[in-house]
Amino acid sequence: MDAFLEEVVTKQNRTIQTVSYIMANVLMVLFGAMALLDFATIGAVFAQTGFNLDFILVLVRMLVFAAAAVGMFLYRDRVKVEYEYTFTNGQMDFAQVFNNKKRKNLGTMNIKNVEACGLVASGSFNRYINMQGIKRTNWFLNREAELLYFYFQKDGQKRIIIIEPSEEMTNLIKRTLPQGVWQNN
Repeated sequence: MDAFLEEVVTKQNRTIQTVSYIMANVLMVLFGAMALLDFATIGAVFAQTGFNLDFILVLVRMLVFAAAAVGMFLYRDRVKVEYEYTFTNGQMDFAQVFNNKKRKNLGTMNIKNVEACGLVASGSFNRYINMQGIKRTNWFLNREAELLYFYFQKDGQKRIIIIEPSEEMTNLIKRTLPQGVWQNN
Protein backbone atom coordinates (compact mmCIF):
# COMPACT_ATOMS: atom_id res chain seq x y z
CA MET A 1 0.00 0.00 0.00
CA ASP A 2 1.42 3.39 -1.03
CA ALA A 3 2.05 6.16 1.45
CA PHE A 4 1.13 9.36 -0.37
CA LEU A 5 0.46 12.89 0.82
CA GLU A 6 0.53 16.19 -1.03
CA GLU A 7 0.45 19.61 0.61
CA VAL A 8 0.45 23.19 -0.57
CA VAL A 9 1.90 25.78 1.81
CA THR A 10 0.54 29.30 1.47
CA LYS A 11 1.31 32.51 3.29
CA GLN A 12 -0.96 32.82 6.33
CA ASN A 13 -1.36 36.59 5.98
CA ARG A 14 -1.76 37.27 2.25
CA THR A 15 -2.55 40.97 2.51
CA ILE A 16 0.94 42.13 1.53
CA GLN A 17 1.05 39.63 -1.35
CA THR A 18 -2.31 40.77 -2.69
CA VAL A 19 -1.46 44.47 -2.42
CA SER A 20 1.94 43.89 -4.06
CA TYR A 21 0.34 41.94 -6.91
CA ILE A 22 -2.24 44.69 -7.52
CA MET A 23 0.48 47.36 -7.41
CA ALA A 24 2.59 45.38 -9.90
CA ASN A 25 -0.36 45.23 -12.31
CA VAL A 26 -1.10 48.96 -11.90
CA LEU A 27 2.57 49.89 -12.41
CA MET A 28 2.76 47.61 -15.45
CA VAL A 29 -0.18 49.46 -17.06
CA LEU A 30 1.22 52.88 -16.11
CA PHE A 31 4.70 52.10 -17.47
CA GLY A 32 3.15 50.72 -20.66
CA ALA A 33 1.00 53.83 -21.09
CA MET A 34 3.99 56.11 -20.53
CA ALA A 35 6.01 54.15 -23.10
CA LEU A 36 3.16 54.47 -25.61
CA LEU A 37 2.87 58.21 -24.99
CA ASP A 38 6.60 58.65 -25.54
CA PHE A 39 6.40 56.50 -28.66
CA ALA A 40 3.61 58.72 -29.99
CA THR A 41 5.60 61.92 -29.35
CA ILE A 42 8.96 60.69 -30.58
CA GLY A 43 8.11 61.43 -34.21
CA ALA A 44 7.00 64.99 -33.40
CA VAL A 45 10.15 65.64 -31.35
CA PHE A 46 12.34 64.38 -34.20
CA ALA A 47 10.47 66.52 -36.75
CA GLN A 48 10.87 69.66 -34.62
CA THR A 49 14.41 69.34 -33.29
CA GLY A 50 16.05 66.59 -35.33
CA PHE A 51 18.49 64.16 -33.78
CA ASN A 52 19.56 66.07 -30.67
CA LEU A 53 19.49 65.76 -26.88
CA ASP A 54 15.69 66.16 -26.59
CA PHE A 55 15.11 63.33 -29.04
CA ILE A 56 17.61 61.08 -27.25
CA LEU A 57 16.02 61.79 -23.84
CA VAL A 58 12.53 60.92 -25.13
CA LEU A 59 13.88 57.75 -26.78
CA VAL A 60 15.71 56.64 -23.63
CA ARG A 61 12.68 57.42 -21.44
CA MET A 62 10.45 55.39 -23.78
CA LEU A 63 12.84 52.43 -23.66
CA VAL A 64 13.07 52.58 -19.86
CA PHE A 65 9.27 52.65 -19.45
CA ALA A 66 8.85 49.83 -21.98
CA ALA A 67 11.48 47.71 -20.20
CA ALA A 68 9.81 48.37 -16.83
CA ALA A 69 6.40 47.35 -18.22
CA VAL A 70 7.81 44.15 -19.72
CA GLY A 71 9.68 43.38 -16.48
CA MET A 72 6.51 43.83 -14.45
CA PHE A 73 4.64 41.58 -16.87
CA LEU A 74 7.23 38.81 -16.64
CA TYR A 75 7.79 38.88 -12.86
CA ARG A 76 4.45 39.94 -11.34
CA ASP A 77 3.43 36.31 -10.76
CA ARG A 78 6.44 35.81 -8.50
CA VAL A 79 4.79 37.99 -5.85
CA LYS A 80 2.28 35.22 -5.02
CA VAL A 81 4.41 32.21 -4.08
CA GLU A 82 3.36 28.84 -2.68
CA TYR A 83 5.34 25.70 -1.94
CA GLU A 84 4.15 22.22 -2.73
CA TYR A 85 5.44 19.14 -0.90
CA THR A 86 4.65 15.65 -2.16
CA PHE A 87 5.50 12.57 -0.11
CA THR A 88 5.38 9.25 -1.98
CA ASN A 89 6.74 6.07 -0.38
CA GLY A 90 9.72 7.70 1.31
CA GLN A 91 10.47 10.20 -1.43
CA MET A 92 9.84 13.93 -1.13
CA ASP A 93 9.23 16.16 -4.15
CA PHE A 94 9.40 19.92 -3.74
CA ALA A 95 7.96 22.57 -6.06
CA GLN A 96 7.44 26.31 -6.05
CA VAL A 97 4.17 27.60 -7.51
CA PHE A 98 3.79 31.18 -8.73
CA ASN A 99 0.28 32.69 -8.69
CA ASN A 100 -1.32 29.24 -9.13
CA LYS A 101 -0.12 29.31 -12.76
CA LYS A 102 3.57 28.55 -13.07
CA ARG A 103 5.25 25.62 -11.37
CA LYS A 104 8.97 25.26 -10.80
CA ASN A 105 10.30 21.89 -9.63
CA LEU A 106 12.84 22.43 -6.87
CA GLY A 107 14.02 18.86 -6.44
CA THR A 108 13.47 15.37 -5.16
CA MET A 109 14.91 13.83 -2.02
CA ASN A 110 14.94 10.24 -0.81
CA ILE A 111 14.21 10.22 2.93
CA LYS A 112 16.60 7.27 3.36
CA ASN A 113 19.54 9.59 2.43
CA VAL A 114 18.78 12.06 5.24
CA GLU A 115 21.42 12.02 7.98
CA ALA A 116 19.49 14.16 10.48
CA CYS A 117 15.97 15.51 10.67
CA GLY A 118 14.03 17.39 13.32
CA LEU A 119 12.24 20.54 14.28
CA VAL A 120 13.96 23.88 13.71
CA ALA A 121 13.02 24.85 17.27
CA SER A 122 15.19 22.01 18.64
CA GLY A 123 18.79 22.37 19.72
CA SER A 124 19.98 19.92 17.08
CA PHE A 125 19.10 22.40 14.33
CA ASN A 126 21.56 24.94 15.74
CA ARG A 127 24.27 22.29 15.74
CA TYR A 128 23.78 21.54 12.03
CA ILE A 129 23.09 25.06 10.77
CA ASN A 130 26.32 26.35 12.36
CA MET A 131 28.48 23.77 10.59
CA GLN A 132 31.19 25.10 8.32
CA GLY A 133 30.38 25.11 4.58
CA ILE A 134 26.70 24.18 4.84
CA LYS A 135 24.28 25.26 2.11
CA ARG A 136 20.91 26.31 3.51
CA THR A 137 17.70 26.14 1.45
CA ASN A 138 14.47 27.68 2.75
CA TRP A 139 11.28 26.27 1.24
CA PHE A 140 8.77 27.74 3.68
CA LEU A 141 6.65 30.90 3.88
CA ASN A 142 5.59 31.32 7.52
CA ARG A 143 8.38 31.80 10.04
CA GLU A 144 6.02 31.27 12.97
CA ALA A 145 4.99 27.81 11.72
CA GLU A 146 6.46 24.58 13.06
CA LEU A 147 9.42 24.17 10.69
CA LEU A 148 11.22 20.92 9.91
CA TYR A 149 14.79 20.52 8.67
CA PHE A 150 16.56 17.82 6.68
CA TYR A 151 20.36 17.53 6.86
CA PHE A 152 22.13 15.48 4.20
CA GLN A 153 25.19 15.44 1.99
CA LYS A 154 25.00 15.42 -1.79
CA ASP A 155 28.05 15.38 -4.06
CA GLY A 156 30.30 16.19 -1.08
CA GLN A 157 28.25 19.31 -0.25
CA LYS A 158 26.61 19.59 3.18
CA ARG A 159 23.02 20.74 2.75
CA ILE A 160 20.08 21.61 4.96
CA ILE A 161 16.53 22.06 3.69
CA ILE A 162 13.89 23.76 5.83
CA ILE A 163 10.18 23.19 5.14
CA GLU A 164 6.86 23.72 6.95
CA PRO A 165 4.91 20.46 6.69
CA SER A 166 1.67 19.63 8.45
CA GLU A 167 1.63 17.33 11.47
CA GLU A 168 0.34 14.51 9.27
CA MET A 169 3.26 14.84 6.84
CA THR A 170 5.74 15.12 9.72
CA ASN A 171 4.42 11.82 11.09
CA LEU A 172 4.80 10.17 7.66
CA ILE A 173 8.37 11.45 7.43
CA LYS A 174 9.18 10.20 10.96
CA ARG A 175 7.94 6.71 10.10
CA THR A 176 10.11 6.59 6.97
CA LEU A 177 13.34 7.94 8.46
CA PRO A 178 16.10 5.44 9.25
CA GLN A 179 16.70 4.54 12.90
CA GLY A 180 18.32 7.36 14.92
CA VAL A 181 17.93 10.09 12.30
CA TRP A 182 15.07 11.95 14.04
CA GLN A 183 16.56 14.54 16.41
CA ASN A 184 14.53 15.40 19.53
CA ASN A 185 16.90 17.66 21.46
